[in-house]
Amino acid sequence: MTDQAVTEARPQRSLAASIALGGCGIVVFAAALAITWHSAATILLLFSGVLFGVFLVALSDLLGRLIGGTHVLRLVLVCLFLTGLFSTVIVLGGATIAQQATALSATIRSQVGTVKSFLEERGVDTSFLSFGSTANGDAPRQAPNLPHLPDASTIASGTTAIFVQTWKFVSSLFETVGNVFIIILLGLLTAAQPTLYRSGALRFVPRRHAANAARLADDVGETLRRWLMGQLMTMTSLFVVTWIGLTLIGIPGALVLGFITGLLSFIPNVGAVLAGTLIVLASLGSGWPAVAGAFGLYLLVQFLEGNVLTPLIQRHAIDIPPATLFAAQIFLGFLFGLWGLALALPLIAITNVVLKHFYPEEQAGTPPA
Repeated sequence: MTDQAVTEARPQRSLAASIALGGCGIVVFAAALAITWHSAATILLLFSGVLFGVFLVALSDLLGRLIGGTHVLRLVLVCLFLTGLFSTVIVLGGATIAQQATALSATIRSQVGTVKSFLEERGVDTSFLSFGSTANGDAPRQAPNLPHLPDASTIASGTTAIFVQTWKFVSSLFETVGNVFIIILLGLLTAAQPTLYRSGALRFVPRRHAANAARLADDVGETLRRWLMGQLMTMTSLFVVTWIGLTLIGIPGALVLGFITGLLSFIPNVGAVLAGTLIVLASLGSGWPAVAGAFGLYLLVQFLEGNVLTPLIQRHAIDIPPATLFAAQIFLGFLFGLWGLALALPLIAITNVVLKHFYPEEQAGTPPA
């Protein structure tokens, strides 16, 4: 009887241990999911830094095929080139934005005057279109009586509102500058010694899985490098096409607008729409023929990106269906905002590589056993 009781108790203990282990696994997974959710912005920020490091390594390797030399020397040359490029764009962009803002304001005022004249000829009241002027376009007359001075509470509330808005602006500025600094610093540190960080990450993997983890890490890095190089080619092509097209149309600031178009094409689908909006707005100061030409150029850029450049270049880098990418952009953009929208494609590319490692038969077309 004793042996039979011991035999019956063993399955019960095994079942209890399995239930306890499963419960602990669920709790750990839920805790990890909650931590990931609350720190998603930080995780995506760190991922952006690592992605920038992969980009620097890819440019350094490409430069090594041309001139050779050590990795550190090539990395320094790449950093100097990127620094000079962005500094030139920023210097040129400041004056161009000011000029285009002035031209855009003058164009809007001119078009408002045209609309007012058109409506007044047909007996329509146009007082709602008078911005700081009377209906006939003259400056408004001064009031005969001096206005009353505001009381102390009004001055205090206005001062508080100005202080709050200023503080929000300064905080946003420091946050943006800090994020950019973190991405650049993390990318530089990662690109300086990529092998060191790869080996350090593999130490957290058990030895029996170290070989598979190393292959997975190499495949992820190679996929990201190919995607970044393909994305760089796409961005450069759109920059050149936009620059030449806007120059031929006669829109000022064509170089900076082309650079912005190429930069925004890093975000698939959405970036092209933003770039097209900026191009059309910048062309308002040059007249309606320039607006029509700029809109036609935007359609050309959209066609090149969606039907020529992306299928030809990115098809050799990553194999992701367009519907999957668009759905991932919507989902990640809804969850994480601009970070998720900008990093949707590399995240989906990494997920694709991981799935190919875990399910090689299904990925290769072989039915599962």
